[in-house]
Amino acid sequence: MPSPSPEIVQLLSAFAIVFTAPTYRNALTLLYGTLLGSGRRTVTSALRAMGLNEERQFCAYHRVLSRAAWSPKALSRILLSLLVATFVPADAALNIVVDETIEARKGKRIKNKGWFRDAVRSGAGQINYVLGIRWIVLALVVTVPWSRRPWACPFLAVPARSPKTAKKLGKRNWTVVQWTAHLIGWVRQWHPEREIVVIGDGAYAAINLIQRCQQLQQPVKLVSRLRLDAQLYDAPSLDRPKGSRGPKPKKGERQPQLAERLVDPQTQWQTLTLPWYSEGMRCLEYVTGTSLWHRPGEGPVPLRWVLVRCPHGRFKPSAFFCSDVQAAPEQIVAWFILRWNIEVTFEEVRAFLGLGTQRHWSDRAIERTTPCLLGLFSLVTLMAHRLHGDQLPKRSDAWYDKQDATFSDALAAVRLDLLHIPNYLKSSAHDDLALFPTHFIRSLVSLAAHAA
Repeated sequence: MPSPSPEIVQLLSAFAIVFTAPTYRNALTLLYGTLLGSGRRTVTSALRAMGLNEERQFCAYHRVLSRAAWSPKALSRILLSLLVATFVPADAALNIVVDETIEARKGKRIKNKGWFRDAVRSGAGQINYVLGIRWIVLALVVTVPWSRRPWACPFLAVPARSPKTAKKLGKRNWTVVQWTAHLIGWVRQWHPEREIVVIGDGAYAAINLIQRCQQLQQPVKLVSRLRLDAQLYDAPSLDRPKGSRGPKPKKGERQPQLAERLVDPQTQWQTLTLPWYSEGMRCLEYVTGTSLWHRPGEGPVPLRWVLVRCPHGRFKPSAFFCSDVQAAPEQIVAWFILRWNIEVTFEEVRAFLGLGTQRHWSDRAIERTTPCLLGLFSLVTLMAHRLHGDQLPKRSDAWYDKQDATFSDALAAVRLDLLHIPNYLKSSAHDDLALFPTHFIRSLVSLAAHAA
């Protein structure tokens, strides 16, 4: 049985308030088993990893996910608070990335499944679809001391049905934008005084989402892509003749489209140098402005847009926006670049925590398991920081000098602590029982700790 260090015990005790005492003990067993296991992340694989394959009361562990009374929303709030307290300075903003991921699932008993576009396998000339469950994930972007790249730590995930599935189940169809607006409201309630920046791709460039962020008592800044053919307008004129009839105009004159500004020789481009994804520093050209974005049937919203192009033609011109018109254009581009880190997180969770390999079929178990696996990425990050602080051990070899620690290193550090490996490497009192040399045992332990 694992014997975690006091640092991990203290960290996990923050979640005990959400569970009853018996459920908390069983939940810890599943947690440790999931961390120590490899391959599929099912309840039975977690029990095998804990050496409980002879446990007759195995149903009690299944009930933690399928029947026990506890709130995933409460766990999300505690996890976010721990991440903020550990990695975010008191005067810094909360940079939150929102994105979707598809968990491939099939089976008659899985009600929320539907056909969704697979962004990973789709290209410019072909769109592929996958049958499964679509999850909307919110992740806090943090700076960990052992990596130069920021990490996107998930803390909240909800399933979003397709319109066809919602109609089949007789449920109200909430779009991705509606769900996102609802989740942003939760985060604002949890941290009412913090500056919050929500970053998403083009799927979250919606006028009603911008309105939701701007109308909160403490507004939230939304950053996303903007279409090059978006309808942009000036603010309405304040000089209205007295006695004019009809409603006051909501927008002014039409502005040129961003696509037109790209080819207009009169456009005044400025130079900007900043870190560009994983490619290092890059010189860009940009033009910025403030406008009212309007679409038929929706009220116009103010925003600041930034049109970016590469002087060397290495990527296609792109446009970004922020719902805060006072935001600096350099900051808007830097915020949007942070969005890429959640794609790395999705890949790490699939590779090392078995996302998509679980086999639950009850509605409650499905709605709990995937958010827990995503949140486990953040929990492992917190555990590794509690154990090693700024000096996380890295797996390196003579032929590979690893510069930054990765999630596999964080997971291996937590596994080694749970197993208390040094306790098993002490020399025996009987020399004839030392069958294997210590370095060989250490090699086996290292392989187990870094197993996917």
